[in-house]
Amino acid sequence: MAGVSSPAMAAAASNAGALGSIAVGAADADAAALMIGAVRASTGRPFNVNLFCHRPARVRPEAESDWIELFRSQFTALGASPPVRLREIYRSFLVDDEMLGMLVDLKPAIVSFHFGLPGRHALDALRDTGAYLIATATSPAEAREIESAGVDAIVAQGWEAGGHRGCFDPDAPDARVGMAELTAQLVREVNVPVIAAGGIMDGAGIAKVLELGAAAAQLGTAFVGCAESFADTGYRQALCEAGVRGTIMTRVISGRPARCLANRFTAMDALVPAAAVPDYPRAYDLGKALNAAAAARGDFGFGAQWAGESAALARSLPTAALVEALAVELKEAQQ
Repeated sequence: MAGVSSPAMAAAASNAGALGSIAVGAADADAAALMIGAVRASTGRPFNVNLFCHRPARVRPEAESDWIELFRSQFTALGASPPVRLREIYRSFLVDDEMLGMLVDLKPAIVSFHFGLPGRHALDALRDTGAYLIATATSPAEAREIESAGVDAIVAQGWEAGGHRGCFDPDAPDARVGMAELTAQLVREVNVPVIAAGGIMDGAGIAKVLELGAAAAQLGTAFVGCAESFADTGYRQALCEAGVRGTIMTRVISGRPARCLANRFTAMDALVPAAAVPDYPRAYDLGKALNAAAAARGDFGFGAQWAGESAALARSLPTAALVEALAVELKEAQQ
C-alpha cells in the first residue's frame, strides 16, 4: 500500500490490536527511516515494514519512446507535456544497501517482502536483528522458494487481491489462483504460517480463512477509505463507486500487473499488448506524471486507484474503529 499507508494508520492499527504496516518500497532510506520513526512515536507495539524486491528495470529506449508518444495526446489535452524520458523511480531492495543498513540500525520487529526475495546476505542481516520475516507468494512454487530461504511466514495473495501482484516474474504465466484455494494449498504444502490475502473485507471473511488453516488474514483495500489513509479525494470517491466501476488487473499504469478500480487509465489495457509496456517502475514514471497533470485539473481518472475485487464492501471509518469492528465481526462469526 505504498502511497496510501500512513504512519498514523499503521500506528492506529497496531494500537487497536492488529498488526499495522508501513510501506516503504517507494521511499529511499532516509524517507523510510522518518516513516518508521513516525510510527514508533505513536505506538509501542510491533508493526510491519514492507519492501519491494522487484528485479531492477530493463531500459528499453524504443519501447519507452513509443510509450511516451502513445500518451502524448492525453498530456496535450490536459495542457501538459509527457516526460522527456522515463526514470526508475523506485529503487529495488535487491540493490539498496542504504535501505538494508537503515533497517539493521532501526531493527523493526517485522519486515515483509513483495515481488520476490532479497539475497541471502540481506535475509541474514535482518534475521540477525531479530526481525520476523514475511514474503508474498502467488503460487505454490513461489511459496516453496520462500520457505527454502528460511522466511518465517508466507502471505498467500489471491488473484482477487488489490494492488500489485506479488509474483516474482511478472512475465511468467500466471495461474490466477484465488485466495481460498491458494491458502488451502499452502497450508498443506508448507511448514510455516500462512497469511491469507485477497478480497477479505470483514470479520466473517477473516473467520473463513482461519477455518482454512491460515494463521492470520491480511487486509489492504479495507483500509484505503480510513481517515488516516493517504488516499486522495478522487481515490476515495472511486472507492465509493466500486460496485459500479468494478476492478481490472492491468500493467499499463505501472509496468507490473496490479488490480485497480476501473478508470480512464485502465481502459487502455485492452488496447496495449503487455510486451509494449515498459518495465516497472519506469512505466509508472509516466503514469504518475499523467495522474498529476489530470489531478491538477480536478480529473482523477488516471489515478492508480488500487483495490481488490471486494472493494464495494469498503468502509470509511477511523482505523481503530475498523479494527474494532473486524474483531467484533470475527468473534460473532466464530460463535
